[in-house]
Amino acid sequence: MLVAAAVCPCPPLLVPEVAAGAAPELDALRDACADAIGVLAASRPDRLVVVGPAGPEHRAAYAEGTGGSFRPFGVPVDVRLGADRDRAATEPVRALPPSLAVAAWLLRDWTAAPVEGLGVGGQLEQPRCVDAGRALAADADRVALLVMGDGSACRTLKAPGYLDERAEPFDAAVTAALGAADTGALAALDAELADALKVSGRAPWQVLAGAADGAGLGGELLYASAPYGVGYAVAAWT
Repeated sequence: MLVAAAVCPCPPLLVPEVAAGAAPELDALRDACADAIGVLAASRPDRLVVVGPAGPEHRAAYAEGTGGSFRPFGVPVDVRLGADRDRAATEPVRALPPSLAVAAWLLRDWTAAPVEGLGVGGQLEQPRCVDAGRALAADADRVALLVMGDGSACRTLKAPGYLDERAEPFDAAVTAALGAADTGALAALDAELADALKVSGRAPWQVLAGAADGAGLGGELLYASAPYGVGYAVAAWT
């Protein structure tokens, strides 16, 4: 049963070494993510599953201890998912997708429960996302989710996807749903529109919708902004 969830964005810029001189610009976002993860720890889960956007595969599982790296972003920072993150640095690093590598960095002090990852492709259809979430929630007595994903990348002229007038209303609907723990609204997100707006979080959010359906969780929005023209939201559900 799902007992708690945290929703965080997944830009590599969350890692200060990647952001370099711009790191202070996202301090408030990092603090909100830390608060959301604190809510997960307080829920005393038996199992934590990190769900994030991945590559073309529809679904890919990552065991505890799977490694990732920010070396492709120009910094010598390696991470591992969960309790096995302190393995010898000489061991070959198996790559987490960037979203789960960011999650592993956010969870660098996590000791509350075993951790595993699930990468979901951006083209995974809504019914399959919801079904995947239901399966995750049914897999242990006390399951928590850390759900990674960004909103639209079209909020300003300098955004990665340029300015699209549909982006701000889309992000507003998402943040309202996350703040209210509205599983129906998340499940109803338009996949084609999300794809057009370069939203990476649609599939992970719909996995959350399936996991939380019927769980009776309440939501709190901890952060919502669009630095660099990309919609970022942080929420905690308990």
